[in-house]
Amino acid sequence: MSTDQETKTETKLIEASISELVLANRILAREDVIDSFGHVSVRHPLRNDRYFLSRSRSPVNVTREDIMEFTLDGDLIGEDHRRPYNERHIHGAIYKDRPDVNSVAHHHARSIIPFTMNDVSLRPIFHMSSVIGKEVPTWDSQDEFGDTNMLVDSMEMGHSLSRTLGQNRVALLRGHGCICVAASIKAVCMVATGLKDNAALVQQSLPLGELKPLTDGEIDKTSAMLLGDMPLARAWDYWVSRAGYPGL
Repeated sequence: MSTDQETKTETKLIEASISELVLANRILAREDVIDSFGHVSVRHPLRNDRYFLSRSRSPVNVTREDIMEFTLDGDLIGEDHRRPYNERHIHGAIYKDRPDVNSVAHHHARSIIPFTMNDVSLRPIFHMSSVIGKEVPTWDSQDEFGDTNMLVDSMEMGHSLSRTLGQNRVALLRGHGCICVAASIKAVCMVATGLKDNAALVQQSLPLGELKPLTDGEIDKTSAMLLGDMPLARAWDYWVSRAGYPGL
């Protein structure tokens, strides 16, 4: 392959990642997962030491022109005087600690907030929510940092949160929200919506009696199926249409 062809191929990969990131912002906003203060990122497709994330803007309004490129330490690549998200360190720290993760979402879906402040389990009770995994740990900023503004606004805090996440796909932040991680941006949308839906279903089901969550084997087998290429493509097509971009 010639140098020109390689450059064109690389450009297409980057442009495709940015397009998916813009769509993910719109999708998660449309699905009431991300509010005006959440954010979603994607690892650079050609450089593991960088990632793409919007400037500080409500996800429902994110465009291609809003996307910035960062090092894993949260330093902006290039010159741009617009303000980045203060909590971009969530993304960089997780990308540093988890080479298997290529997309990160942070959100405050209201259905999950009660579970950040009690010991009620969010283990999946719905097969479509199996993608969140078997364990849903909770990170409490008080443990290491005491009273703060509740934002994860330093690499030190980002790595602390990442340690609580461990090898899981989701983690809760006490009195704040959650993080969701996955191998792709389509998969992180599946995990984020699954967590929101599972929290709502647990709340609806608790008054009816004792819950019977999915078994370890059910979670492993069902999540592996749902995170496969065909189910992700089908879900993505549905979300893109609901977000107002049918046919893409």
